[in-house]
Amino acid sequence: MTVACAPPLRHGWTTGASATAAAAAAAEALRTGRFPDPVTVRLPGGQTPSFPLLRPVIGDGWAEATVIKDAGDDPDVTHGCLVVVRVRLRPPGSGLSFRAGEGVGTVTRPGLPLAVGEPAINPGPRAMIADNLGLKDAEIEISIPGGAELALKTLNGRLGIVGGLSILGTTGIVVPYSCAAWVDSIHRAVDVARASGLHHLVAVTGAASEMGVRTLYPGLPDLAVIDVGDFMGGLLTYLRRHPVEKLTIGGGFAKTTKLAAGHLNLHSKASDIDFRWLAGIVAEIGGSPDQVVAVRAANTALTVLELTQSEGLPLATAIAARAWAVAFEATSKQVPIEIAIFNRTGTLVGRYDTGSTTA
Repeated sequence: MTVACAPPLRHGWTTGASATAAAAAAAEALRTGRFPDPVTVRLPGGQTPSFPLLRPVIGDGWAEATVIKDAGDDPDVTHGCLVVVRVRLRPPGSGLSFRAGEGVGTVTRPGLPLAVGEPAINPGPRAMIADNLGLKDAEIEISIPGGAELALKTLNGRLGIVGGLSILGTTGIVVPYSCAAWVDSIHRAVDVARASGLHHLVAVTGAASEMGVRTLYPGLPDLAVIDVGDFMGGLLTYLRRHPVEKLTIGGGFAKTTKLAAGHLNLHSKASDIDFRWLAGIVAEIGGSPDQVVAVRAANTALTVLELTQSEGLPLATAIAARAWAVAFEATSKQVPIEIAIFNRTGTLVGRYDTGSTTA
């Protein structure tokens, strides 16, 4: 019997790789009078992808090319957007400079790998562009039409990047569901918070948990709150090398249950809820045989939470304690951690830290 396998997920290209391709094409047009289409670039890992061009145009001392960002099968907010790069010649000895065009943000807070006032074009893409440009003296202006609106769906506002998106990508490659741009934003959020002198950071998995944490800690600065979504591991492993004095993890019951079971990627494509495992915990905390059977047969985490709450079983607190152990280990025991679990209305249902347990 032949078993059909799902096709592998398609890799894509970062905004940095897309900008590199557009810049390289514009630079070649300035040198030779023609645009290569498609244009081939070399990435830091040695890969040589080719990119088709859109709307190439050349003027007096400048050339412009556009590449459509292709994130492959990754749910990237910038998938399908236009990355427009205009290259202008500068006097000999001027070197390379970068400029934010429409839809590309500007850095306004310290803590990022770019100085305040610089366009949000990260060092990795700048190096990629320089390596592929073939020009020593030029201004590279990058635009993403509609980028200011897309940036509202990212962490840029909290990072102090205003006016649009960041141009990202260390390797140039987007790995499906790694959500590298989101993880990079999580790291930058830690850097900005530390540079601003904040010692207590809060990681939330969604809007309800953020609402709950803000009730728990009134007056919490926006810079202290990091929306990690599904990528808890991206935060916890980064804190090994960049620790803070306290981390509060605020999450919904389902995602915190995944963390408690040892998963650091909480996305549905990366981890599932193990209802047999949950049933075992219910038995440990005093659940009846009927309750254990009901949990084992459940098909949603919400069903389990409501069942145990109606019976007065402290399941959420037991899950919080197990999630604490996983998270503390993931930071190599470098960061004091508190776990707070909230329901869909932002009400606290379970809490655990090193000193106390409450529900």
